[in-house]
Amino acid sequence: MSLTDLKRKKPKQVIKAVSVEDFIEDANNYASGKASILAIPPAEPAGLDKKSAKIYRHATFTLTETSIAQLDRLAKETKIAKSRLLRILIDEFSQKTIAEQFEVVNKSKQDEH
Repeated sequence: MSLTDLKRKKPKQVIKAVSVEDFIEDANNYASGKASILAIPPAEPAGLDKKSAKIYRHATFTLTETSIAQLDRLAKETKIAKSRLLRILIDEFSQKTIAEQFEVVNKSKQDEH
């Protein structure tokens, strides 16, 4: 199973039409050290999307049919992308203590048999 290539692309800059009066007023504000009245605040990155500030790498790995079915079911039920679900699960696992990690690993080995 492979994840979709999630390379970052730069968002297109929105060009806003400005009247001559607003331009001159903004130039006066700039000259006097005041904040711009025309500046567009930067948008906050919203998780994983093509315009996200985070950099993602393509990954290919092998999962069991059971794991794939579970991942599909979780993605449909939660309406969260599979790659994001995997990142969440990896993060949750990495925050556990070594003992808790071994407990999870040993439980999954017992479930496989």
